[in-house]
Amino acid sequence: MKTIDYINFSGKKALVRVDFNVPLDEHFNITDDNRIMGAIPTIEKILKDGGSVILMSHLGRPKDGPVKKYSLSHVIKHLSLLLNREVKFAEDCIGKEAKSFSENLKAGEVLLLENLRFYKEEEKGDESFAKKLALLGDVYVNDAFGTAHRAHASTAIIAKFFPEAKYFGYLMAGELANAEKILNHAEKPFTAIMGGAKVSDKIELIDQLLKKVDNLIIGGGMAYTFAKAQGGKIGKSLVEDDKLDLAVELIAKAKKKKVNLLLPVDSIIADAFSEDAKTGKSKNDNIKDGWMGLDIGPESIKSFVKVIKESKTILWNGPMGVFEMEKFQEGTKAVAEAVVDATKNGAFSLIGGGDSAAAVAKFGFNDDVSYVSTGGGALLEYMEGKELPGVKAINSES
Repeated sequence: MKTIDYINFSGKKALVRVDFNVPLDEHFNITDDNRIMGAIPTIEKILKDGGSVILMSHLGRPKDGPVKKYSLSHVIKHLSLLLNREVKFAEDCIGKEAKSFSENLKAGEVLLLENLRFYKEEEKGDESFAKKLALLGDVYVNDAFGTAHRAHASTAIIAKFFPEAKYFGYLMAGELANAEKILNHAEKPFTAIMGGAKVSDKIELIDQLLKKVDNLIIGGGMAYTFAKAQGGKIGKSLVEDDKLDLAVELIAKAKKKKVNLLLPVDSIIADAFSEDAKTGKSKNDNIKDGWMGLDIGPESIKSFVKVIKESKTILWNGPMGVFEMEKFQEGTKAVAEAVVDATKNGAFSLIGGGDSAAAVAKFGFNDDVSYVSTGGGALLEYMEGKELPGVKAINSES
């Protein structure tokens, strides 16, 4: 893998694509800095070598040009503290100001460019926009795994302007190495835990995992599609009626491949999607009309936890319920605790970004699992066997 360990950055300006798409509160304070923390080792390596760093990122999904809410200026103060140096800021990512800042950047200095997505050309993968960005640096480094599955100007197209000087940052390399470990070097028993709302979001991943895992645990909203597909009554629980046949097929496929498929047998139910709702317990296949399942129940927790604790490799993607609400967090928390216990006993655990990463952070277990991915969508696509444009761009010869 062509990482930044292969180059000395002395006297060079490194143009680094990072993923600083961090959550902000109403006062623009960062509420979770994991993605920024993930980029620090790469930045520090370049600075230590005697190079300078030009950081580019997106933040949020601005629709029509610059919006204060999505300005990367909100990141400067925190980033300066983490790097223990002043971070300069260009109020545009291309143009005269960005070029002037770049030309005057000295060794040991860091420049952050304004949000790339203030230009529609970024997401369109526009080559002329990529070329304007490329003019700012001598070396290109991609350390933004969270956007590696997008063929955007700054993640895939820009690399062609650095045919001999393009590298993976440490975060990107770590993500790929850990995903590869799960995909091709998993110690048995291998357990995948799939949660979240929809089966349709995870079809291809489940299909791939059935070729590799010993146990497949399914929870969250998608479990009710499986319950209904088997003739169960699920009240007004979340369901994809157009995916019932698919659920039946996946159950049959798991049986054929001798994969132990664990579906919830009981649920914590509520009469409304609310923290204030009335709650109760129910068998998963007999939820009363007007009620919905919002978490796995105690029997399901018990069976899931047992399998997880006996595992040597664990991939977890998606919560078991609406963990953001205290009444419906027990299932997700119990699974998280079981993953932590297994990890302490020598298992390798990969938390697959997105809501799973948010849950692990909420319960304070970030340091108690093997690896927490920063890229939900990118990790899913990599696990599905797809080639990620941001990875291909670095690996290709041109």
